[in-house]
Amino acid sequence: MEPALRQRRLSERVFFRLLRHRLALVGMILTALVVFTAIFADVIAPYDPLEIRLKDRLQPPSPQHLMGTDHLGRDVFSRVVYGSRISLQVGVVSVALGTIVGLFVGMAAGYLGKSVDTVLMSVMDAIYAFPAILLALALVAAFGQGLVTVMTAIAIVRIPIFARTVRSSIMAEKEKEYVEAARCIGQREWLILFRHILPNIMAPIIVVTTTYFAAAIVVEASLSFLGLGVPPPQASWGVMLYDGRKYMEQAPYVVVYPGLAISLAVLGFNLLGDGLRDVLDPRLRNVT
Repeated sequence: MEPALRQRRLSERVFFRLLRHRLALVGMILTALVVFTAIFADVIAPYDPLEIRLKDRLQPPSPQHLMGTDHLGRDVFSRVVYGSRISLQVGVVSVALGTIVGLFVGMAAGYLGKSVDTVLMSVMDAIYAFPAILLALALVAAFGQGLVTVMTAIAIVRIPIFARTVRSSIMAEKEKEYVEAARCIGQREWLILFRHILPNIMAPIIVVTTTYFAAAIVVEASLSFLGLGVPPPQASWGVMLYDGRKYMEQAPYVVVYPGLAISLAVLGFNLLGDGLRDVLDPRLRNVT
């Protein structure tokens, strides 16, 4: 069977297993909703999320404003919709950067071993010792507040996690018979690593990547709430929580809806990650 055809059939089997996995299906729906909202925010949002209308401040939910308005008269629904775009952007960029760097660090540490492994993992341990918020503080002090700083901080913190996942998977795979067979027929080491080993360790990488989308959303919201992330008046869920905290008794909806959006997005990515773990891990397939 052609490798491309075999890979396509494997992808189809994984997809149909996910559809049969109830929690994973819920995660797929929630994740798809977040992605759809972020892509079509311009169409879905009825108002400009930055438009200030003081005469409409703190209006309760109504047909004109589905989620009410905040203390500046801005439409909460529109801001929640545009906030999904910021959260998705942070998740995609930070996780992609962390995955790419962590992938190469983990491959080098796991495949080369010995002194290379010791040096690289020591660096990863040093980075992982810094909490995301403390690292963000350092980066904000060095480079200034902004979305790029947030994405960089999240990516740097996540690199050790991806690197350790890849390292442990490669160390388990490189001792198997098919790797020895590839060496016996004269294939180069880098070709063995990328052509044979890497495709066989994609399952844990995919699972970790999906799971840390949720973590990236939480960290971005936390940093924005503390004033270290996306600067106001941008429509970030964390900024909305920070702005609305003074009006929780008078108008609780200004914090309920962005908080609910964060919860549903995080729940969706976590359920999808758990479902992918169950489907891609041969030891757990009978459970699903």
